[in-house]
Amino acid sequence: MTIREEIQRREKEELAPWAARSAETRGRKRPEAECPLRTPYQRDRDRVIHCKSFRRLKHKTQVFLSPEGDHYRTRLTHTLEVSQIARTIARALRLNEDLTEAIALAHDLGHTPFGHAGERALNALMPGGFRHYEQSVRVIGRLEKDGKGLNLTYEVANGVVCHTDGLEAETAEGRIVRWADRIAYINHDIDDAIRAGVLQEEDIPEEITDKLGHTRTQRLTTLIQSVVENSPEGKIGMGADVQAVYEKLHDFMYEAVYLNEYAKKEEQKVPHIIKSLFLYYLQHAEKLPDYMQAIAKEEGPQRAACDYVAGMTDHFAIASYQELFIPKAWHLGL
Repeated sequence: MTIREEIQRREKEELAPWAARSAETRGRKRPEAECPLRTPYQRDRDRVIHCKSFRRLKHKTQVFLSPEGDHYRTRLTHTLEVSQIARTIARALRLNEDLTEAIALAHDLGHTPFGHAGERALNALMPGGFRHYEQSVRVIGRLEKDGKGLNLTYEVANGVVCHTDGLEAETAEGRIVRWADRIAYINHDIDDAIRAGVLQEEDIPEEITDKLGHTRTQRLTTLIQSVVENSPEGKIGMGADVQAVYEKLHDFMYEAVYLNEYAKKEEQKVPHIIKSLFLYYLQHAEKLPDYMQAIAKEEGPQRAACDYVAGMTDHFAIASYQELFIPKAWHLGL
């Protein structure tokens, strides 16, 4: 018996009946030989961690655009916090922690530069719109490894595309990631808003803090515990009372932070940058990397321009804009 087979034996014996067992995966689009050490879901997790799109998340905006300070969240730190929360819930519910982690680590790979401002800008430019969760699936299935994709399992891709509103994931592990994402971002956004001086802990209404807690740790514990205690047989969710207060907290954050003029003052520049880059590469597909040029030929220049711009970090998008559109000083030879 290989190490992988031993792990899968333990999965069969120890996980909840409704857990996703790696031996029963629906597989990959391109069949591969099994690894003797790792299950399919463990391999998926490792592929995500080692891919270029995952590394680029460290330079992509979470909420605050290009903040000055080392402690604000980026898309990467958000992803790691989602993974930690999701794994905690999965372990408590005896679900497949490896699958949960793989989905969590991959769920935002398709996010644009400049956070949701970049997503809105590309959504306005692309026929049929642009949604980051669909782009995340495109990243793992088509764009990574110079156009070959990561060839992840069906269950991971399904969990990624279903991690936001809309259809629920087919696995309980995927449904966990949706809740972990919500729990993570509402709490770290409070933390970052306080750090930025946009919000004070005392500003949060007492009807919310009295129920969820007065500190980040208390709120996280309350929300995570509510999910664990109210998720029978793979039906993942919070208790109705806690969820109602969570929704009030989300509404409060929307008004106090997400629409805050100070916090969002730089976002008005984003649509112009994204549109300028998109239109340039739409008209100059020959300037794209080779595998993106292949996409332009196979799927059209709009698709290739969108894929390339969506994959940029904040820093690279700004540098590319400056290189293409900002005049440079030049000197006459004397």
